[in-house]
Amino acid sequence: MRQLTDYFGQNIKDKRIVITGGTTGIGKATADLLVSLGGRVLIFGRDHETFKKSFDDIKQQFPDCQLYGTPADVTKKEDIDAILKIADEQLGGIDILINNAGLAADGVTTGTFEDWKYVIDTNIMGYLGFCKEAVSRMSNQKSGHIINIGSMSAESRSPKSTIYVATKSAIRGFSTSLRKEVNPLGIKVSLIEPGAVTSDMQPGTREEHQKKIDKLEMLEADDIAMSILFCLSQPNRCDIVTMQIRPHLQSI
Repeated sequence: MRQLTDYFGQNIKDKRIVITGGTTGIGKATADLLVSLGGRVLIFGRDHETFKKSFDDIKQQFPDCQLYGTPADVTKKEDIDAILKIADEQLGGIDILINNAGLAADGVTTGTFEDWKYVIDTNIMGYLGFCKEAVSRMSNQKSGHIINIGSMSAESRSPKSTIYVATKSAIRGFSTSLRKEVNPLGIKVSLIEPGAVTSDMQPGTREEHQKKIDKLEMLEADDIAMSILFCLSQPNRCDIVTMQIRPHLQSI
């Protein structure tokens, strides 16, 4: 068998990568990893302070990296246009899109219509919008890879997070159909559905999360970043269509 290095990392160097929600949790861990492998990475997130902190942290870790970005909200057309301008002018296009930006949400007995709409616009329309723009660029080069970060909530369907379940179930169906649509254009689509992962979306403190990690009840964001790398590192003949990653002791 060929060396593992023939698979891992060979498809990342100099690739033009956009990570939505790339400033925290899974997105930040993925940005760290792909930058370390020579990827040209564009990140963004809604919060200006968090964006600056994450951007500066990556630059400090990898001073010579090619990192781009700006604060942006996937629900705002002007912000999306700003990200695409950076992708076109500074990256020169998009080879890899990692759709990760998302919000948690409870059931229909809590929250308001406006709250739900913002979650839906973020968790669904944000994915659809960036997929559309990525496909329009990838189809011209007849290559590309879209990774949508879903959730095991689409399968477990907790009664405490009905709105969130609705959005992640939509992403599951969308990803399956999108792959059939764009595969003939040379574009890969992968859906990754994590279980519980330590992030700002999870309730509790970092210390509480660590206790769950130690008890094998929660994943680290780095675990998902490595799974993303595994998907991206496959040869052209091989598609990882769906990947589910659960903590060892999380029963779903």
